[in-house]
Amino acid sequence: MLTPWAVSAADTPRIAVVQTERILREAAPAKAAQTKLEQEFGKRDKELQELGAKLKAAGERLERDAAVMAESERARRQREVADLDKEFQRRQREFREDLNQRRNEELSQVVERVNRVIRQIAEQEKFDLVLQEAVYFSPRIDLTDKVLRALSGAK
Repeated sequence: MLTPWAVSAADTPRIAVVQTERILREAAPAKAAQTKLEQEFGKRDKELQELGAKLKAAGERLERDAAVMAESERARRQREVADLDKEFQRRQREFREDLNQRRNEELSQVVERVNRVIRQIAEQEKFDLVLQEAVYFSPRIDLTDKVLRALSGAK
């Protein structure tokens, strides 16, 4: 006699796990997105670093020469350094905002592709539930490598 709590093997839910952070770090589309961002923002980053070096040098020159400068020259140089600092801060803020916006756009596209591939694998292999991350899971139910392989093959 079966008890109401007895569950047949056919009724046992199939569960799998994916390591999302690993996928977003190692997947071909994620690496391509990172390369795209580096190419897109590399020139601005270099210009920003050069401006930062120019600001630092101007500040050091002012500090070094301040004792021997006339008051008017020192005030003029201080204004120049302050203006350069404002320009640097503004450009740095704009750069970070633009980079973060583009990174979020690229990441959302990658996540969308990853989720689509996970869904396809889950449907093909008849999984009832796919979890993102877990405190513990058996490698037997880990779909991460399959997802990575599918993403590297699917351009």
